[in-house]
Order: sequence, then C-alpha cells, then structure tokens
Amino acid sequence: MALRPTRRWGALALAFGALVAGGVLVAPATQAQEDPPSFYDVPATLPPNNGDIVRAEPMTFYLEPVRLTRIEADVHRIMYRSTDRVGTPIAVTGMVITPRTPWLGAGERPIIGYAPGTQGLGDHCAPTRQAAMGTEYEGLFLAGLVLRGYGIAMTDYQGLGTPGVHTYMNRVVQGTAVLDSIRAAQRLPEAGLPDSGPVAVSGYSQGGGASAAAAELHPAYAPELDVRGAVAGAVPADLVKVGVNIDGGLYVAFLGYALAGLAAGYDLDLTTMLNERGKQVLGEVEKYCTIEAVARYALTRSADLTVDGRPFTDHLAERPDLQKVADEQIIGRLKPSVPLLVNHSRLDDVIPFKVGRKLAADWCDLGANVRFSPNLGPTHVGGAVADQPEIYLWLESRFARVPALSNCWNALLP
Repeated sequence: MALRPTRRWGALALAFGALVAGGVLVAPATQAQEDPPSFYDVPATLPPNNGDIVRAEPMTFYLEPVRLTRIEADVHRIMYRSTDRVGTPIAVTGMVITPRTPWLGAGERPIIGYAPGTQGLGDHCAPTRQAAMGTEYEGLFLAGLVLRGYGIAMTDYQGLGTPGVHTYMNRVVQGTAVLDSIRAAQRLPEAGLPDSGPVAVSGYSQGGGASAAAAELHPAYAPELDVRGAVAGAVPADLVKVGVNIDGGLYVAFLGYALAGLAAGYDLDLTTMLNERGKQVLGEVEKYCTIEAVARYALTRSADLTVDGRPFTDHLAERPDLQKVADEQIIGRLKPSVPLLVNHSRLDDVIPFKVGRKLAADWCDLGANVRFSPNLGPTHVGGAVADQPEIYLWLESRFARVPALSNCWNALLP
C-alpha cells in the first residue's frame, strides 16, 4: 500500500526509531532471500561497455520489515557491467530509483550515486535483497533523497549478491562500482532518467570510502559523467588505523570482513597466520550480515585468532604482500576534481575521527575543494544521523550551481 503524504512521515519516523533502537543502524538479513536467485546469475557474455545493462526488472523497496511502507518511486533491480581491481569485466547488481513526482529544480533531474554502508558478506545481505524485504537500514536516507526529487543509483558492490566473495574495502572496485551504477541508471530506458544530466555521489562508512574512491577515480575512469560533488562520511581512509581501533571491540567483525574481502580481491592466503579458531571465524564471517556478525564476534581479539598469539597488525608489519594491499587502499592520494563534503563525528567509535580529518587535510594539500564538517553525533551510528541535514542542503547547492566554499582550515584544527 502507498501512504498519503500526511501518513508517510509518521511511518518513516516509526521505522527509523525501530532501526535505531537496536543500538546500531542495521537489521537482520538472514531472511532476505525472497528474490529470485536467477536474477543474480551472471551470463557467460557481458555487454561491451562499463555501465551497460545486463538485465533489469521492477521491484518494490520496503522501508520496514512488516512491508507496509514503501518508497513511493519506480524501482528497478539491475545487473550491469563494471570492472574488478585489475580491469577485468564483471557483473554487479544494484537498483535504480526514479521519483514519480516531477523534478522542480533547474535543469534535468539529478542522479545520486548512493554508496551503501557495511551490509555484510553473505549474498542475502545485498542491498537489493534487503530492500525487497524491508531490512535495508539506509532506506530512510534514500527516501529523503527521493522526496527531494533525485534519481538514485545504488550498487550492491562486487560479489554481494553475485557469485564470489564481496571485495569489502577494496578501494578501486568500490569506486568503479559506484560510477558504473550511475552510467547504468542513465542507460536504463525504464528509469526515464537523463542520459547525461548532473550527478553526485554520496555514502557513509564503507559507503563513504566508496564515494571518496569514486570521486578520486572519476576524472580518469568516467570523465563523461557530470559529477557536481561528492559526500564522503566517516571514511575508512586508512584501514590499518581503523583495524587497530576496532580490534577487540564491538565492531571487530568489520575487521574480519576486510580480511576476507581483501583476501578474495587479491587472492591472498591468510591461513598461515591463523589458528583453527581464526580459520573458523574467517570462514564464518562470510555468511553473516552486519548485525549478526557484530553480535557473534563482539570483543573478539585478533590475537586470539593467530597461530602465535599476536594481533593482525604485527603480522601485517612482517608481510610485504599484506603491506602492499593495505597501502593500496589508502584514500587521499589522488585529487578529486569536484567539490567534496567530508563529514565525521568526533565521537565515532569505529572509524577514528583523526582518519577522516587527515583525509580532508590530504585532499586540501592536493588543492581540492573540501568542506570538512565535524559533528558530535554519538558513536558511529549517531554520526550518520547528524550528517543528514547538511548533506541535503549541500547537494541542493551543488545542483543549483552555487559555488562550493572550501574550509580547509577546519581540517587543521585539533
């Protein structure tokens, strides 16, 4: 059922409260397997260009698990061509959302390339699957963008839904998946979106890293896209520092995700440094979505998973192959050519505030147009909520062609 506007906001508020009440903005997804598996089967031959559509079908995006409230828009599940870390063509799934209301702003309707935050590694954790079940925790943020008239392209990333292990935290693959999802949205006839109109990218946490990577890769990888700006919230720009911070804490599952995802993307053998418990955990973590993994592995120390009782970071320091992989994921070495909004909570308990501030400073040193915006949202989750009002206003200004004012001095403050 579709809700009248007067009831819509109440329903969204109730759903949002239910998500936050769990302590983290995540929802169980073990049941999110309703979609036909055949859609996610990759054909033997892919179309010739990155962003080309492999297949598409209509779907419904529910905002809560009871499935009474849905995004009032036309939604299509898509499979499109992208590339892996070394440029080999791959199939990635995602969704395209088109508002049913006319675009009232200047020019053509903009498209937001929305990079989802951490979902998990299991195929049932893919945003397209969770949206169909009403368990996609970023649904409310997406609904806010739809109400503002933006089209949305949202990727599932490599290996999330499609065969293979999701290459979690692989900088290049995440960035190209976002850029190619925008191309796919422009090329999907059923979506009715402009094929060369204005776009922006936005994301938080893992999504912040993907959005930041997309902004860095855009000039070389997708120069034809009219990208007006990029929002990058709580960016894990330095995975080593993030790993040290979460080791032994509530979110240590994210460290397991990163190890499994990077091992898959780089064909690394990590078993030599793991004891039996470590091998078990690394194998298990690939099955679970975020809330399940967080609950199962909270407070686990990586030192308890290695053969010699030392944390992963000690092994990293001794293995050049691991050092190289970690180094290749650092964000902030390439200059984006578009304005950037970098948000981060000073109270973030997952991604250290200093990591986000250094990213902003690094981009500033390269001469990029950066607005660094700290907030005091409590914890990693609270930081995401605190970001939203500024994000909406900032995006509106970019599409209205209001000059973006840099405040690089803010990134230098303690």
